[in-house]
Amino acid sequence: MKAMLLNSYGENAAFTATQIEKSKVKVNHLLVKIEASSVNTIDMMIKNMGTDLPLSPALPALLGMDFSGTVEAVGDGVEGFKVGDDVYGCAGGLGDLPGTLTEYIVADSKLVAHKPKGLTMRETAALPLVAITAYEGLTRAGVKAGQKVLVHGGSGGVGHLAVQLAKYFGAEVFATGTGNNQKAIVEKFGATFIDFKTEKVADYTAKYTDGGFDVVFDTVGGPNLTNSIEAVALNGHISTTVSLLEIDLTPLHFKGASLHVVFMLIPMLHNFKRDVHGNVLERLAEISNEGHLTPIVDENRFSLEQVGDAYAHLASGTAIGKVVVEN
Repeated sequence: MKAMLLNSYGENAAFTATQIEKSKVKVNHLLVKIEASSVNTIDMMIKNMGTDLPLSPALPALLGMDFSGTVEAVGDGVEGFKVGDDVYGCAGGLGDLPGTLTEYIVADSKLVAHKPKGLTMRETAALPLVAITAYEGLTRAGVKAGQKVLVHGGSGGVGHLAVQLAKYFGAEVFATGTGNNQKAIVEKFGATFIDFKTEKVADYTAKYTDGGFDVVFDTVGGPNLTNSIEAVALNGHISTTVSLLEIDLTPLHFKGASLHVVFMLIPMLHNFKRDVHGNVLERLAEISNEGHLTPIVDENRFSLEQVGDAYAHLASGTAIGKVVVEN
C-alpha cells in the first residue's frame, strides 16, 4: 500500500511516497481503509522537532493521528464493529503506533468510534484529536448549565469545538480572538466575541461577569495562562492545553481555583484507558448527529501525495479551520 514517509526530521524534511506492506488486522484491532486524515499542530511539531520530542516515531516515520474511513476487517476480541462500518478515530502517528498518511491503518478498536452520520468523511477526519481535547477540557472543569465559560482562542481547532460543546452543555459562552474572520466564527456558534487586542482582561471580566468566569478554557497557553488566572472566578476552574512554561501560581492559590492540564495523547502513548477515547468519540458523534457539533474545515483540498503542501499550509498560519488530506 502507498504511504507518505519521512526519512528524516526537520522543517525542510520532505514526505516520500513509498510502497509498504499492507497491514493485517490483529486481536482487538480494526483494519480501516482510510478516506481522510487531518493535520494537527502536534503532527507538525513532530515533523519539525523529531527526536527532540519523546513521542516521535522512529525513522522512517509514518505520521498522522486522525482518520475517517471504513472497516475492512475486524480482529478477534472486537465488539461493536463490523465490516463496512464507517468509523473515525485518533490512533497512530506517534511512539510505536503507525500513522494515517497511508491507505490503511490497523487501529486499536478502543480508540475508534462510529462516524457521525451527518458529516462527510472529510469533516469527520477533522474532529478526533481536537474534539476529544475540547470535550475533556470542559468535562474535567465540570461545565454545566447556567455557568459562564470563557474560551481563549475560540476560533481555533480546539477552541471552535469547545465553544459549541460549552453551548451544548448549557453554558453562556464568551471567546477571545481578533479580527473579523475570528469574530465571525465565534459568533456563528453563538458565543460573545472578545477582541483580546482591544479589550483588557480586567475590563471584559467586569463587563460580562460578577467576579469572574466559572470556567476558563485556555487553548492559547503560555503567557496567556496569567490572563486565564485573572479572568477566572473564585473557586473556578481553568483547563489548559498548553502549559509548557514556568509560572507563578500565587494568584491562582488566592482564588482557590483549579487548574486542569489536558494532554489527550496519554491513552495512545501509554496504553492508558484507551476505551475512554472511544467512548468520548461515540458521544461526540451523538452530539454531532443532534446538530450541535460541526468542525470548520479549510477550503483547500490536498491529496495524500500533497501532504507536504498540507503541512506547509498549516504552518503558514493562513488556514481557516482544520487542514485535511484525502485519499
